[in-house]
Amino acid sequence: MSAVSYINDEQQGDLLLFVYVQPKASRDQIIGLHGDELKIAITAPPIDGKANAYLSKYLAKACKVPKSQVHILKGEQGRHKQIKICHPKIIPAEIAALL
Repeated sequence: MSAVSYINDEQQGDLLLFVYVQPKASRDQIIGLHGDELKIAITAPPIDGKANAYLSKYLAKACKVPKSQVHILKGEQGRHKQIKICHPKIIPAEIAALL
């Protein structure tokens, strides 16, 4: 399993990320590999879905897509998540390095 996969379709591709989330961090950043996953630190607390909403917003901003194009496929209740980003306009350098 790779931390990042690029899924091609006819027009643009989608990103599939396997993520380990560190909530309540001192700052938001894509840290790098954590085992077989991409580690992302976010400042939001893991309470009432705030961390998931914040993570979606953070990734949407980083990839220049609307929040509606970021989907948490697995891991709503845990730190290990599978996330799909539909048709990203840009791929952040930290993620592109893992493709």
